[in-house]
Amino acid sequence: MLLALGSHEYDVTHRALVMGILNRTPDSFFDGGQYFGFDDFLRKADQLVDEGADFLDVGGVKAAPGPEVTLAEELERVVPAVDALRTRFDLPISVDTFRAEVFDACCVAGADVGNDIAGFADPAFLEVAERHGASVVACHVRLAPRVPDPEPRYPQGVVSAVVEFLRERAARAHAAGIPRERIMVDAGLDLGKTEPMSAELLRRSDALVELGHPVFLSASNKPFLGSLTGTEVTDRRVASAAAHALGIGLGCRILRAHDVRGSRRIADTMAAILEAR
Repeated sequence: MLLALGSHEYDVTHRALVMGILNRTPDSFFDGGQYFGFDDFLRKADQLVDEGADFLDVGGVKAAPGPEVTLAEELERVVPAVDALRTRFDLPISVDTFRAEVFDACCVAGADVGNDIAGFADPAFLEVAERHGASVVACHVRLAPRVPDPEPRYPQGVVSAVVEFLRERAARAHAAGIPRERIMVDAGLDLGKTEPMSAELLRRSDALVELGHPVFLSASNKPFLGSLTGTEVTDRRVASAAAHALGIGLGCRILRAHDVRGSRRIADTMAAILEAR
């Protein structure tokens, strides 16, 4: 299976890529805004690349409910960040946004990927991707980003609901002119799911693989792992590593990670196991 990100092409038949998370938010659930300052952000980016990140993901608005972030504020947070990363590194750059205007401005600044947790709810998002030759992540969310969803229900079962949603969104992206090798799918763990639902989706990652697109795993330090293991957000490194190893074994090929060094080792070890003859 091939994955194309910008001018880079990867064979992800057995080898998973590691995406390093870069938050330009003052209220990140994991780092609490530790890298919101621009110099701190760049130092963190250098660290993630040194630790083996294959590409970087810049986000200016957290997915969970919180204070409003205007379009102007999000642009101010992420566009200069993408521009600086493009100057600094020869790596694919992703922008974590659900706004087509932000995605467009970031593509102009040098972004290669639109990581849209809204599942292309903005109809212009895919047009932007096609126009810039960018790759996209189709992510499942039940309601919308930043909207509380305390009692999610899936009458047909969460796995079936997520698979059908992603099948339709991936087809929509392909119909918009985006090549299949530039379309990734993400179950959206903890986005409109209870902790048991997220665990079930992780266990059934193979169902997403059957869609024929590289599967994107965003489990790093997520609340469902904390609930399952009784750990606080600062103590979920081992739980995240276990989720990554399981996900790779079931076919996931992109790890969105806070701990890039550990995730790189897991990805390389799993590739050696899967490729061994």
